[in-house]
Amino acid sequence: MKCIQTALPGVFVIEPRVFGDSRGFFYESYNEKAFQEHGIDRRFVQSNVSRSSRGVLRGLHYQWPRPQGKLVSVIEGEVYDVAVDIRRGSPTFGQWAAAVLTAENHRHFWIPEGFAHGFCVVSDHATFSYQCTELYDATADAGVAWNDPALAIDWPVTDPVLSEKDRKAPLLAEVAPERLPEYLA
Repeated sequence: MKCIQTALPGVFVIEPRVFGDSRGFFYESYNEKAFQEHGIDRRFVQSNVSRSSRGVLRGLHYQWPRPQGKLVSVIEGEVYDVAVDIRRGSPTFGQWAAAVLTAENHRHFWIPEGFAHGFCVVSDHATFSYQCTELYDATADAGVAWNDPALAIDWPVTDPVLSEKDRKAPLLAEVAPERLPEYLA
């Protein structure tokens, strides 16, 4: 597996070794030992799958307290995936990194705890998979506006299909400090 560091420390694009022939392909989507060798030493406790149509944007979501690290990938289709550092006191606070994840490139994106996460579908539809390091907690569920001008995320859509929750998400500057994770050096 190849682990590519993004501009945000701790956020990685992961390219598994893919073995293919005329019958199809095989790859390890997760190998605890290999991930630990790249500094990703987490236990996954929840696995989710979502399916969305072209133009759907989900995010930017996070959970605080009880933050979730997420290992995400695409089983079918293509998405533009984004991680945003929202940790109070972080030297990269408010900065983002993105990856294009497709069923064909088999890439994974590791978003550690303390980062907001979102993605938009750029194919006709996409089936998205994510492994989480913490169980979902509705009382800790939170979000940041996908189009926050201070973040200036270069989304490949201008008029996405949003949930009501995502449409009403606050700007990062409007989130009370105690509702954001803290950077621990």
